[in-house]
Amino acid sequence: MNQPTILGIESTCDETAAAIVQGNTLLSNVVSSSMNEHARYGGVIPEIASRAHAEAFVPCVQQALADAGLELSDVDAIAVSAGPGLAGCLAVGVSGAKALAWAAHKPIYGINHVIGHIAVTQLQFGAFPPDTLALIVSGGHTSLLHVEDVARHIDVVGTTLDDAAGECFDKVARLLGFPYPGGPHIDRHAQQGNPHAIRVPQGLTQGKAGREHPYDFSFSGVKTAVARWIEEQQAEGRAIPVDDVCASLADSVASVLARKAMHGCEQYGSKTLIVGGGFSANSQLRAKLLEEGERCGVEVRIPQIKLCTDNGAMVAMLGVNLVEAGVKPSDPDFPIDSAMPLTTISV
Repeated sequence: MNQPTILGIESTCDETAAAIVQGNTLLSNVVSSSMNEHARYGGVIPEIASRAHAEAFVPCVQQALADAGLELSDVDAIAVSAGPGLAGCLAVGVSGAKALAWAAHKPIYGINHVIGHIAVTQLQFGAFPPDTLALIVSGGHTSLLHVEDVARHIDVVGTTLDDAAGECFDKVARLLGFPYPGGPHIDRHAQQGNPHAIRVPQGLTQGKAGREHPYDFSFSGVKTAVARWIEEQQAEGRAIPVDDVCASLADSVASVLARKAMHGCEQYGSKTLIVGGGFSANSQLRAKLLEEGERCGVEVRIPQIKLCTDNGAMVAMLGVNLVEAGVKPSDPDFPIDSAMPLTTISV
């Protein structure tokens, strides 16, 4: 099949998304977010998110097809995120995608949402060179992966042992009184602060723990250290230098991520680092990765902001990779997997 046209559907968390990709060309990309409905709760409420997916599913798919100037019969296959993610949210997207595939007599691929974050960079940068490494950073995932074949074989090099980078930011943001989601607020304040004002630990980078976990991540201690520092300042009646706290936190997390990613590239002989996931929109991380990449001679591929957060384009692009590689479509009754392993590319 030449230049397959794929409808991609995403519903793992609080974004309902649909997109059309033809080959490596993005024809449409529609996203409907329920984020504002969760803000007052300080986090995503699965039931609210699932209901929002059910309401937005058909309009998103219709708009994606209309924007691409296509009918459902024009697509070659449908790809949908089957995990990891919130079970109720996944069920809505997968059920809808299965119904479309059955009605239109199209093959369907249940794909790994996280691997989609890697695949989407091809829309901006082209095909992956050999021995590419990928750093995935989001609210729920912080992982370093070796991409041997994005459609067939991916190895986990390192992963988070506790809080992911995005979780760390959200928890500190709550302490500082920022509304959900806290990451963008920390990013903005960090741009005005001194990154060296407060000593923030860098987990799994020193001593025995650093040697035993050279590519793994730990941000729970970072969150705890910042929380205790804030509590101490408040107990002594001192004003909290919010900009400096944010800058110091952002610099610590970005430094750890960049350093370990470059160490992985050196170990695997990789000259290309793919970066994906919602947290890769963070300006301090983007700057630090580009800086370290230049120093180490590694090309860092960070997609534009609209392709960092959850979207249908990443699902469709991975679908294109699977079709072009000749991977067998998923069985029509394939299950969702809210804890899908990162080594599983499609089900």
